[in-house]
Amino acid sequence: MQLLQSFIHLKDIHLKGYHGVLPQEKVVGNDYIINLSIAIDLSKAIESDNLNDTISYAEVFDIVKKTMQVKCDLIEKVAGNIAKELFKAFENINDLKISITKLNPPMGADCSGASVELHLINDKM
Repeated sequence: MQLLQSFIHLKDIHLKGYHGVLPQEKVVGNDYIINLSIAIDLSKAIESDNLNDTISYAEVFDIVKKTMQVKCDLIEKVAGNIAKELFKAFENINDLKISITKLNPPMGADCSGASVELHLINDKM
């Protein structure tokens, strides 16, 4: 059996954050939904059943949660910071896709959220 591609997904992580250009956003905060798709070679893990041959999604969550606590103006910056921290912590990540949605953005529109999505390649591989 040959593995073509493999991913680890963390879906619909709900966190509170204090990001935004408007001053009140950094005080009141907002709710965010984060989705991650991490491309990583899981060929060893599917045979070994050993956590050392993959990455811990619990550790990934901890990095996301910690990084979301750093206030930024733009969710683009937040997404980039999360990606940098994940690439630093897990050198075996090939690439990742991250989306961050700010629920109820203060823009006077009736919408379910404003999002940014990044697809980044680990250039240290």
